[in-house]
Amino acid sequence: MAYETILTAKHGATHVVTFNRPHQRNAVNHQMMREVTAALLEAEADADSRCVIITGGSEFFSAGRDLKESSRSSPDEREEAKVALRRMTDTIENLKRPVVAAIEGHCLTGGLELALTCDLRVAGEGATFGITSARLGTIPGFGGTQRLPRIIGMARALEMLFSAEPVDVEEACRIGLINRKADKGRALAEALRMVEVYADRAPLSLATLKQVVRQGMDLQFTASLDLEQKLGATLTGTADRAEGMAAFLEKRKPRFQGR
Repeated sequence: MAYETILTAKHGATHVVTFNRPHQRNAVNHQMMREVTAALLEAEADADSRCVIITGGSEFFSAGRDLKESSRSSPDEREEAKVALRRMTDTIENLKRPVVAAIEGHCLTGGLELALTCDLRVAGEGATFGITSARLGTIPGFGGTQRLPRIIGMARALEMLFSAEPVDVEEACRIGLINRKADKGRALAEALRMVEVYADRAPLSLATLKQVVRQGMDLQFTASLDLEQKLGATLTGTADRAEGMAAFLEKRKPRFQGR
């Protein structure tokens, strides 16, 4: 499929989705929401794919929501954009693939909120992170008030939200906002290196791990343990489990097929 606001590429078993609105600092408009969703579903439909990386390129990740578009939109158009936004973030979080954000430069407000929907985050030196809604008299609209405290804890999240000041890579790494840091301009390369390992793991295991962890976070502890047992049992009769056990006993590399 041809896209206008994003670029797509495949590196081995990894699909890379790159925001492509450089003159708007990759501000997220309605069209980008639809195209990112479509690209993610396209990656998931590829039986050979194992991971997805979302990036903004070498200069910046995203400055957030396209406020010019939003200010010109009718009430109906704004509601349509909300639906498209929710579909995009739900698709990232429910995708049956690990999704990694590779971040360079500014990752602000809606841009950071979008990165928070990804499973993991890698950032290059010089990247900055912040949610600046308090400077504008608003609150985050991409789910930042809920995802940020789940990732870095309530007190640190409130500190970032109250101050509306960006933090650098070192601080982002210290508080657990990002998983790994890289040299400037090397975030995508580091993310690709990271997911090489995941490409060798059982696809059904990765998909089930993601589902159990994400859904379990919203359940009481005993219910989350029940969920782990229930979904874990679905892997018992799979070809991948049989292959994994056989490979272990035969001391060879497994050949998983996602079945």
